[in-house]
Amino acid sequence: MPNIKSSIRSVKTDAERRARNFPIRTSVRSAARRLLDQVEGGNAEEAKTLLVKASSVIDKAARKGVIHKNAAARKKSRLAKRLNKLAQ
Repeated sequence: MPNIKSSIRSVKTDAERRARNFPIRTSVRSAARRLLDQVEGGNAEEAKTLLVKASSVIDKAARKGVIHKNAAARKKSRLAKRLNKLAQ
């Protein structure tokens, strides 16, 4: 535990921010996992609809500042690439 007053406040605000961001990060991971499960199962049509939903969740996380916009773009790109491999 820090001794400096500003550091004590930082610990408190960091905990609040972490608590606020955690469910958003979890939803991003869950959306990606649902999509990848469908891709590995071979369900292309279901995976396409899940890609749209996952992209939306990822974009919302980037808008709220939970993840960086480039990280969001990278995640969406990798998910789309996995889906496209299934379609081939």
